[in-house]
Amino acid sequence: VRRDFLELASELGVDIAYQEDNMFRRTRRLVAFDMDSTLIEAEVIDELAKRAGVGAEVAAITERAMRGELDFSESFRLRVALLAGLDEQVLEEVAAELRLSEGAEKLVSTLRRIGFRTAIISGGFSFFGRRLQQRLGIDYVFANELDIVDGKVSGRVTGEIVDGRRKAELLREIAAREGISLEQVIAVGDGANDLPMLSIAGLGIAFRAKPIVKESARHAISTLGLDGILYLLGISDREATLMDPQQRLALELTWEAIERSGWTLPDLQADVTGVILGVAHQDYLFTAMVAEPGIGTHLGADAGFGHHRGEQVVLVG
Repeated sequence: VRRDFLELASELGVDIAYQEDNMFRRTRRLVAFDMDSTLIEAEVIDELAKRAGVGAEVAAITERAMRGELDFSESFRLRVALLAGLDEQVLEEVAAELRLSEGAEKLVSTLRRIGFRTAIISGGFSFFGRRLQQRLGIDYVFANELDIVDGKVSGRVTGEIVDGRRKAELLREIAAREGISLEQVIAVGDGANDLPMLSIAGLGIAFRAKPIVKESARHAISTLGLDGILYLLGISDREATLMDPQQRLALELTWEAIERSGWTLPDLQADVTGVILGVAHQDYLFTAMVAEPGIGTHLGADAGFGHHRGEQVVLVG
């Protein structure tokens, strides 16, 4: 059935997910993210390699690993070795330019407000994981420690490499520390080295992942942003928005502007586009309407919030 859903989702360009409706579905408590190409859009080691002038060499090693000629740890060491001599300042520059994946900020902030713990478990570098921790308020960060000597990358990492096996171990350790079952854990990743942790989590999600990962994981999100995970938790757009103090403020400002405008109900009914106030916050354009029984039906309005970015949304009541 899951394979049929994957094929249908690919044909229609949508995400389809189904999960067992058991007690654990409503008691999730921890979400663990891979970092590169999951929580952020980029692969950091590729960005560093470009700055070091070894982009082609690093890409060639990555290709060998994808063909199965090298395991993750071996390929990782080879790629890091090529970064030797890179100035530490370059790491700061790359960190400042990293873009979060679509929906990441909304997802993490919503999770924090409803009491979830969050973690980054990455085969990338802790230097960048800690920056994301500060930016988003992530609770745990586990990644590879890039060795810096006299302000330069040495071409080595210190400690145990965080590969697929280690990711699963760390997920177990965090769950134990939090006193929760693995069934209460959500793991999100895009690569083959994420499969071990995706497979042991109660809810394993392949996010914009390679085909083999999508086929192996129990759930996949390929069309929506990371905030699509909120749907799997049973949280609607409306609920997520109302949880956000900034968005609540935007709504209040919108209603105040309507009150000051002197618009009447006939004015609003006559021309929906004339109600747009340009009150925008992040991904949403808020279009407010006067609360009136039946007005939503009259205008064909959705009595909720935006379902797709860039789409005009009418708020009723």
